[in-house]
This record gives sequence, structure tokens and C-alpha cells, in this order.
Amino acid sequence: MQKVKVIIWGMGAMGSGMAKMLLKKQGVEIVGAIDIGAKLGKSVYELVGVEREDRPDVIVGTPEEVIKEKCADVCLCVTDSFTAKAFDKFKFVMEKGINVISSAEQMAYPQAQEPELAKKLDRIAKENGVSILGTGINPGLIMDLLVVVMTGCCESVDHILAKRVNSLSPFGPTVMEEQGIGLTLDEFNKKIENDELSGHVGFHESISMIAEAIGWNVDKITQSMEPIVTDVDRKAPYGFAKAGDVAGVAMKAEGFIDGQVKIDMEHPQQIEPEQVNVKTGDYVIIKGTPNINMVNSPEVPGGIGTIAMCVNMIPQIINAKPGLKTMIDLPVPRAIMGDMRDLIDSDCKIVK
Repeated sequence: MQKVKVIIWGMGAMGSGMAKMLLKKQGVEIVGAIDIGAKLGKSVYELVGVEREDRPDVIVGTPEEVIKEKCADVCLCVTDSFTAKAFDKFKFVMEKGINVISSAEQMAYPQAQEPELAKKLDRIAKENGVSILGTGINPGLIMDLLVVVMTGCCESVDHILAKRVNSLSPFGPTVMEEQGIGLTLDEFNKKIENDELSGHVGFHESISMIAEAIGWNVDKITQSMEPIVTDVDRKAPYGFAKAGDVAGVAMKAEGFIDGQVKIDMEHPQQIEPEQVNVKTGDYVIIKGTPNINMVNSPEVPGGIGTIAMCVNMIPQIINAKPGLKTMIDLPVPRAIMGDMRDLIDSDCKIVK
């Protein structure tokens, strides 16, 4: 069987990390990479700092140069947070007969905020015999799929609290901008007033995914965002906040079912939290029969977690029936320690 062929669209912090991970795996190869600006014409191996050895070189190109009919099994799209902004990219890839895995937060459950686009993506995927999935560490695992899994040992569920205290330091410039890292408090407040800061993207998606999985109908979802102001200078690879400025955001969301808050989410996130003695961690607290109190501390690191989730879901999206998928539609993610080809169903063709 030929190796699984992968294209990476977006060679930033996450895309480069996915390339490094893929280069360590058996039975898979990178056959294309897409980006803009100074990265065009560069070798993927040069960009990620890995020796090419006897592997064919992969040169970063434009979408039109790289995406050809059935030239790959999967395209990892690592460019945007929002479904609407990434829609044309997904359409372009799927119409070439290539499956898509996206790290866009809204794509974890696009039905929540972009139901019409979700229908279009499902139709395009089915028309072209491919599948599309949005995933990552959060949304995609920690505050939704993990919660769903933990309800599996419950006879009944009365209330869910999902909490993630995490570091933003591994993420790239786009995330820093979305979170307001480095802004003064006045600048932050003005951007909030003008709806220019997205903060964490994914509450609607996570709450909706959990609700669908366990059979709750969501009445409404609310969310709030407050600045985390630092007392000391903090420097991450892609962001800086001096003392007195914004180093992160504390966000909360509530999911109402039958008029009551049944799903609570708390998500304070910041760069370099250890500098101010903040302990990171992931928490799933379920009131029900039985009660669940799951704690993982320190947090699952967001950078490597997102990278691994996207790479490890490659076999599942190849095996999936055509259409738009979410993490509750597919077999659970797992590390791939052997040959990736061994996880591909025998009736699923990979490109020759």
C-alpha cells in the first residue's frame, strides 16, 4: 500500500508542528505545503529545521500550484479560526477529491454558529466523496469530547462544568491577536466594545457538541470575557505583555437547557502563567449519578495537543463516510505509534 499523502495549508506554528510530527511517523508522507509571502518557494524541511535525507523535497507553493485532483489523501488546513473565513479553502480542497482536517475552532461543530455553511460543507463533501472534520485540543477534545466520554459512565447527568486553565505561549501571532495579548487595558476595553477581540473561539461549539451527544436541547448560550492584567513583563515566542498590560483573558460560558444553566465553562488563558504562580489544568466536573471529578494538572499543552489531534485523526477521516463530521461522529483519537497505513480500512483507497 502507498503511503498516506498529506498536504499542509498554513506553515505557521501549528502547521510547522504538524509537519515535524508527520516526519517522525511511519506510512505517511508530506506531498505539499501552502503558505503566503516569504515562505513561498521555501523547502518545508528548511522551514521546520529537519534534515531532508533521501526524501523528495517539498516546496511551499500557492493553492493552485499544490492542490491538484486527488493528489493527496488529506489536507490539514491550519489557517483560520472561523468557518466563514476558511470556507473557500475547504471548498477548493474538497472539490479536488481530498479530505480535510481543519484546526479552525468553529469547525469543531460548525452547526452551532454557521448552520447554513455546515450544510453546504456537508453537501460539497458528499458530492466529491470526501469528508471534512474540525478538531484540536479545545474545542475538539478537552472541553467537549472528553466531557462526553466521561458522561459514558453516568446513569444520569444534572450539571456539567468544564474548566481549562492553560498557557497561550505555544500559539502563534494570530492567537495572540485574538486574545488581546500585549494591549493596554484601555485598548482592550475599546476592542471589546467594538467586537474586535474573539478571545477563545469554541464555547458555542463545545456546548452544542456535548448537548447533542447526550440528548439535551440548548435554549441559548452566553459568554463573557475579562482581561488578565499582568504585574510583571511576560514574553512568549509569539507574544509580549509588559507589566500593567493584558497577558490573557478569563472567559466563561453558560449553556441553558429548559431555562436552566446545565453546562458551565470556565477558561482563563494567558501567556507564561508560571511566572505568576498560576497552576494550569483541565477539569471535568459532572453532577449526576455518579458524580465525576476529573482533574489533570498541569494542562495538556495546547500547542502539541492541537498538533497531535489533527495528525492522529488522519486515519479516522480517511475511513469516514463522505460528509461533514465532528468528533462525536468518529472513533476516538489515539496516538499512532505504528504504521499509519495499518489504521486505514481495507475498503478505503488511498491515492496512488
